[in-house]
Amino acid sequence: MPDAKFKRIAVFCGSSKGKTDAYVECARALGAELVKRQIKLVYGGGNVGCMGAIATTVSAGLGEDSVIGVIPGALQPREISGGAIGELIIVPDMHARKAKMCDLADAFIAMPGGFGTLEEILEMLTWQQLGFHAKPVAFLNWNGFFDHLLAFFDHAVSEGFVRQASRGLALQDSNPASLLDKMQAQVAQPSLLDDIREGKLDKSVRG
Repeated sequence: MPDAKFKRIAVFCGSSKGKTDAYVECARALGAELVKRQIKLVYGGGNVGCMGAIATTVSAGLGEDSVIGVIPGALQPREISGGAIGELIIVPDMHARKAKMCDLADAFIAMPGGFGTLEEILEMLTWQQLGFHAKPVAFLNWNGFFDHLLAFFDHAVSEGFVRQASRGLALQDSNPASLLDKMQAQVAQPSLLDDIREGKLDKSVRG
């Protein structure tokens, strides 16, 4: 049965496979859950690494028109991206890629990945905090991959750089089905800017 809340979810993850097969298994498990719920995929384009694994899984289960890849022109050559799966949208740069993926998707998930994955998901989280969108942002914490990052979020709260309400925006679970359930259940909260304007927040804690 189609998901009532999410038509498309953007997944940020590595273009590498990682050191063990666990990360490709993660990509396939999330892809299978998207197929089960009939949720289409927006991703970084190409067919290599974990990105290729999730795109292949969703495409096989829901058809090629269920996958949209967004990639900067500089990363398009086959030797870099490995070729396209589904529809491929070429954008001029990384900034345009994030904006396009944000526009296309109803929610965002980070799987294990590197600097690019973190940069993309944290921008989505920042935009949500500021009220630029109200779409769920989540971390698939497969095998505890994001434990240290999530602990840093808590540390930033305790040190007064992130408000507790903003910390709650970063959903996490180690199981794809449970994570999607949490995303479904999330209720939009007033943004950081809303709270500042209404005098509900100390302006020194802006995150």
